[in-house]
Amino acid sequence: NAHHSIRQSLDSHDNVEVEAAVFAAANFSAQSKDFAVGICNKISEMIQGLATPVDLKLKLIPILQHMHHDAILASSARQLLQQLVTSYPSTKMVIVSLHTFTLLAASSLVDTPKQIQLLLQYLKNDPRKAVKRLAIQDLKLLANKTPHTWSRENIQALCECALQTPYDSLKLGMLSVLSTLSGTIAIKHYFSIASGNVGSAPRSSDLVRLAQECCYHNNRGIAAHGVRVLTNITVSCQEKDLLALEQDAVFGLESLLVLCSQDDSPGAQATLKIALNCMVKLAKGRPHLSQSVVETLLTQLHSAQDAARILMCHCLAAIAMQLPVLGDGMLGDLMELYKVIGRSATDKQQELLVSLATVIFVASQKALSAEVKAVIKQQLESVSNGWTVYRIARQASRMGNHDMARELYQSLLTQVASEHFYFWLNSLKEFSHAFSHAEQCLTGLQEENYSSALSCIAESLKFYHKGIASLTAASTPLNPLSFQCEFVKLRIDLLQAFSQLICTCNSLKTSPPPAIATTIAMTLGNDLQRCGRISNQMKQSMEEFRSLASRYGDLYQASFDADSATLRNVELQQQSCLLISHAIEALILDPESASFQESGSAGAAHADSEYERRMMSVYNRVLEEVDSLDRKCTPVSYMHTACLCDAIISLLKVPLSFQRYFFQKLQSTSIKLALSPSPRNPAEPIAVQNNQQLALKVEGVVQHGSKPGLFRKIQSVCLNVSSTLQSKSGQDYKIPIDNMTNEMEQRVEPHNDYFSTQFLLNFAILGTHNITVESSVKDANGIVWKTGPRTTIFVKSLEDPYSQQIRLQQQQAQQPLQQQQQRNAY
Repeated sequence: NAHHSIRQSLDSHDNVEVEAAVFAAANFSAQSKDFAVGICNKISEMIQGLATPVDLKLKLIPILQHMHHDAILASSARQLLQQLVTSYPSTKMVIVSLHTFTLLAASSLVDTPKQIQLLLQYLKNDPRKAVKRLAIQDLKLLANKTPHTWSRENIQALCECALQTPYDSLKLGMLSVLSTLSGTIAIKHYFSIASGNVGSAPRSSDLVRLAQECCYHNNRGIAAHGVRVLTNITVSCQEKDLLALEQDAVFGLESLLVLCSQDDSPGAQATLKIALNCMVKLAKGRPHLSQSVVETLLTQLHSAQDAARILMCHCLAAIAMQLPVLGDGMLGDLMELYKVIGRSATDKQQELLVSLATVIFVASQKALSAEVKAVIKQQLESVSNGWTVYRIARQASRMGNHDMARELYQSLLTQVASEHFYFWLNSLKEFSHAFSHAEQCLTGLQEENYSSALSCIAESLKFYHKGIASLTAASTPLNPLSFQCEFVKLRIDLLQAFSQLICTCNSLKTSPPPAIATTIAMTLGNDLQRCGRISNQMKQSMEEFRSLASRYGDLYQASFDADSATLRNVELQQQSCLLISHAIEALILDPESASFQESGSAGAAHADSEYERRMMSVYNRVLEEVDSLDRKCTPVSYMHTACLCDAIISLLKVPLSFQRYFFQKLQSTSIKLALSPSPRNPAEPIAVQNNQQLALKVEGVVQHGSKPGLFRKIQSVCLNVSSTLQSKSGQDYKIPIDNMTNEMEQRVEPHNDYFSTQFLLNFAILGTHNITVESSVKDANGIVWKTGPRTTIFVKSLEDPYSQQIRLQQQQAQQPLQQQQQRNAY
């Protein structure tokens, strides 16, 4: 077999064959535990053998990184590598052995602390620069993969090496390792006070001293990593006497910002991104520093290069999203800058227009003044192209400035070259109109003004229906807009369900229960019947909201390529439906058994957006009101119906915005299936004899867009095969129930985006069967996503010739007997 061939080829005298065997052995060892166990001794003998050339040894050593399938195998490989590092001190051998050593430790998760100590020892004591560089590279790998295994002594040793080295390239590498560690749990270990020992204060440690020295280094990379370390220490160490450290971090960030914003080279832009990320992190972790950070950014924005301005705008938008209170202070400077930029139609200028407009939308907190609107429109009319206007309108829709978005979409309607684009823009205009109308109606609405709420919902639904008609017309076979259509349909159905529930609550006043209702309730033993027909209406409403929640769950599962913010938005809509159905059940239908199941990781403390924070606040308030009313008035009173209506109005008052996935698909993943045997004509069935099984082979290819695995990756593909009988042919025979249907599922892992598997299907019943193959995917976190596709083929089950012959003989033998019985009867 293949394993035996590889072992034999390793002893060949043909160099090409030996190299091929080494390549195959490395790949087999990575996948097969049995092969790795069997080949380990052979590889060890060849590496230690005096007859093996050094070049071949250098190729054989990396195979040992795959000996991580069990602890004994990993231990033996580690001992061999330890001997090699000691016995062969040449530069190439040390580099290969040390790197293999590191990869083995990272994969086996055994002896990682010892490996860190060994690398630090080589970094400190070995004079060769190549070995030092490799030690730094491997330390960076272990810092990313296992930061929790780094002790305080390890970090201290690395700091001492960085302080002593005179070479900037090595200092840069060591600082990159420390900056990686500073953003993990390792930094807390470093500053923690061990039992029996007094821990050093953050301001007096070598790590802080190193970061402070590097903050103003003439090498941009070193300065960036120094600032990053200081920022992470300031955010992680929650001590009160860190004023000096906070100031050092802010001053370091300011100097780096001034330095990099005047340079538009790629290196300067990369350094600027690190500095701006640190600013966002500092503003979030230490809110009292955010004002000075924002002022620094606004001051530097006027004199910076266009490429740097774009990145700085992104930073300002991120800070304003986290701390909306800072938005008002930004607007003045932003509007002044917006008036003077965009004098040319270059790509950078157009990008800057979009970025600045985004910051303005975030800073204005969904309330653009007429003056701001006029400035934006005037600038767009003079210098921008249609694509820039669309991008700004899209950002306005996402940030909740629907009035501005509607006007911009309206201006673009006559500038597109395709009717599909026209319908797409028209649908966005109608949806923006629906959003803005709902916000205006509901802003000053009193809690008990339910008739106004009904008219507001009806008016919004009118715009939604216009929009969904245009959206359907905008879809094409290549771009079906399935997520967008389903999301809007669910929104329409949710608003209609809200409207119906308010009408049901009002019916308690307009159509009170009849006088005989109490007698009916006593006869049936159901106290709820005293309220008349509202009990049945409430039950229907609860089922409708649960159905909507289920549909939102299906939409969530079908959105494998969506970003996390879009998925969280869908989850919150599902949560709203579950909340209302719980309120109906707890207040009216069944207060004893009602329980509210939260879907997903809900929590106001971890809310990432203002919309989520407001929704969580509404959820908590509604649940408190439901709990306070529970069983206070039985069975149904006006207090209960008022609580339901107030909950609906509170949910509607939180303005909804479309998320990124509605406009933009950053990740694209699709699966193509091929079934064999397959008919020449799709409508033509495949013939199978009923005493045989059909071997159905399913092959598939995973297709990706330009950014595969951006949000999540496919771990395995789940294939579900089911068959149903379409039409019978011939007589009904008593067939065991197991033979009537086929329901199978298999899970396969794609290899280079290809997968295949086989199913054995039984068709004992004569007739036409419909086979459906449906695929879904499982990501690295174990979550199953219903991505599709769904493929169908037809199979015709025919009677086998032998059974058919016996049946005909039996029929012929029975015919004379039947004729004789008929003659005797006469």
